Amino acid sequence: MQKIVEDALTAHNQGLDYLKDNTQVIIDIAKEFIESLEKGNKILFMGNGGSAADAQHLTAELVGRFKKNRKALAAIALTTDTSILTSLANDFGFEDVFSRQVEALAKPGDILVGISTSGKSKNVLKALEMGKRNSLLTVGFLGRDGGELLKLSGLALTIPSQITAVIQEMHILAGHIICAIVENHFS
Repeated sequence: MQKIVEDALTAHNQGLDYLKDNTQVIIDIAKEFIESLEKGNKILFMGNGGSAADAQHLTAELVGRFKKNRKALAAIALTTDTSILTSLANDFGFEDVFSRQVEALAKPGDILVGISTSGKSKNVLKALEMGKRNSLLTVGFLGRDGGELLKLSGLALTIPSQITAVIQEMHILAGHIICAIVENHFS
């Protein structure tokens, strides 16, 4: 048990070191969020599994609040409407569950955030392609080497770990930092 705890903490600390070395990417993403929101645009988040939970979590921090009471900020998690998700998966295929929503809901100037620990999620890939075609800034919260999604991300925070849990931990930490920066601006 001791070794499991020590290994987990060592891997987590390696992830923290990566974030410390890449603070500018976090700041750049926060600046883009602020600029987009100031212009009346919105942030759309998506991911699968734990990354879907992170998409919903970060959306809630922006629409609700992170630490301070302030005006609600426009954010949508593309992972939450079961009727849309299941009808799109049934009628078009699971690879289209996010791209169809981007086509329907996004407008130029919005930001599309794809969260993928592998960097290979086909439905996130198709959505980022749709986002680029529709003049959205695409942001990737990625893992490992960034996979195919790295090429489609205008800005990317890539956690080069092979451990999914560490990637998720760093994604949510970076997301919280971004929310703090954005919230400070709008407070």
